[in-house]
Amino acid sequence: MNPLLDRLQSYPFEKLRKLFSGVTPDPAYNPINLGIGEPRHPAPAFIRQTLADHPEGLSRYPATVGTLALRETIARWLANRYGIAAPDPATILPTLGSREALFALAQTVLDPSEHGIVVCPNPFYQIYEGAALLGGATPYFVNADPAMNFACDYDSVPEHIWAKTKLLYTCSPANPTGAVMTLAQWKKLFELSDRYGFVIASDECYSEIYFDTPPLGGLEAAHRLGRDGYPRLIMLSSLSKRSNVPGLRSGFVAGDASIIRKFLLYRTYHGTAMSETVQAASIAAWNDEAHVIENREKYTAKFRQALPVLQSALNVSMPDASFYLWAEVHEKTGLSDTEFARRLYESRHVTVLPGSYLAREAHGENPGRNRIRIALVAEPAECLEGIQRIAAFVRTLP
Repeated sequence: MNPLLDRLQSYPFEKLRKLFSGVTPDPAYNPINLGIGEPRHPAPAFIRQTLADHPEGLSRYPATVGTLALRETIARWLANRYGIAAPDPATILPTLGSREALFALAQTVLDPSEHGIVVCPNPFYQIYEGAALLGGATPYFVNADPAMNFACDYDSVPEHIWAKTKLLYTCSPANPTGAVMTLAQWKKLFELSDRYGFVIASDECYSEIYFDTPPLGGLEAAHRLGRDGYPRLIMLSSLSKRSNVPGLRSGFVAGDASIIRKFLLYRTYHGTAMSETVQAASIAAWNDEAHVIENREKYTAKFRQALPVLQSALNVSMPDASFYLWAEVHEKTGLSDTEFARRLYESRHVTVLPGSYLAREAHGENPGRNRIRIALVAEPAECLEGIQRIAAFVRTLP
C-alpha cells in the first residue's frame, strides 16, 4: 500500500460523526443540517431538461480535452465575468467539478523527489492537504487573521519556506470565512511566485455567491496587473454552487498554457473525461445568468433574515461572499466549538461544523478553534428556523 495514505487525516464529517456518536437528539425537533456546504436549492429545470435531451453522449467515450463547444462557452463566460480577453480554448480543460481537479493538479505540478512545500490557507478545504501529502510534499499553513478580515499574512512566511514552495492554494471567496482577496493581496502572491517559481492554484468555486460586488478572480487580477499569459497561475471553477448542480460534477481549469498541457497529459491517463451529455448541460448552464442571479438573491435574502438573529446570540459578521457564517462561540457561551456543536445537536437537533475540524494547529494556534461554520444552503424557512434554534440554545446556557 502507498505509505503516504497513512499521513491523511479523517475528513471533517467523519470527525463530526464521531463527535455525535452516542448522542440522541431531542425528538421534539426535526433535523436541520447547517453543517455541510452542499447547495440545496433545486437544480434549474433547463439544465435537467438538457441532460434528458442529449442521451447520445452516453453511447461513446468522451475525449479528455472536452468538446470545443464547451471550451469556447467557458472562454466567453470568463471574458464576460472578469472583463478579460476570451482565453484560447486550448488553455481550458473541463473537470469533474473542482475537487478532483484541485487534487490532480498537485500530482501534475509536484515532483515527489524534491520533497517540496505546498502553502495552504488555514482554515482550508482539506483536499489541499491531501493533495500535498500524496504528492510527496509537506503542507505549510498560513493562518487567517480575523484582524485582517481573515486574510492570510503571507509576510509571516519565512524565506526558507518560500524557497522550497512548489504550489500555493488560494480560495477566494474563502471556505469557511467568506473572505475575498484584494488586488494588493494578489499582487503580493504574484511577486512571490515570480521570485520563487511556484504555481498558484486559485480555487474559485464560490465566486458567484456574493451580495454586492462580484469577487475578484485570479485571472482578472493577473489581467489588471499586466500578467499576459497568466504565468504559473491556474484557476479552478465549478457549476456546483453557481448553478445548484453539485451532482453534475462539472467544472473547469484555465490559465497558464504550459501547465494546462501537462495537466491534460496527466488527465488523459487519470481517466477523468466528462460525458458529452454532461458537457451539453454544462454549456446550457454557463450560457445562462438568469438562474445565477435568482440563486444569489435567495442567498442574500437568507443572510438578511438569519444574521440579525444569530448576532443576538454569538459573535458573527457578514462575510464578503459565499454561503457560510463563521461564528465565534466561546466568548458568549464558554463552550469550545466541539462542545457547542455536540450540545446544540443534542438539544436542538441542528448540525453545525466545528471550526477546528477545518483547520490545523499551526504557529501555536488552530485558527478554527472556538468557531463554527454554518452553511445557509437550505431553503429560507429551514435556515431561519435553524438559526433561531441556535439563538434559543445559547439563551439557555448559564
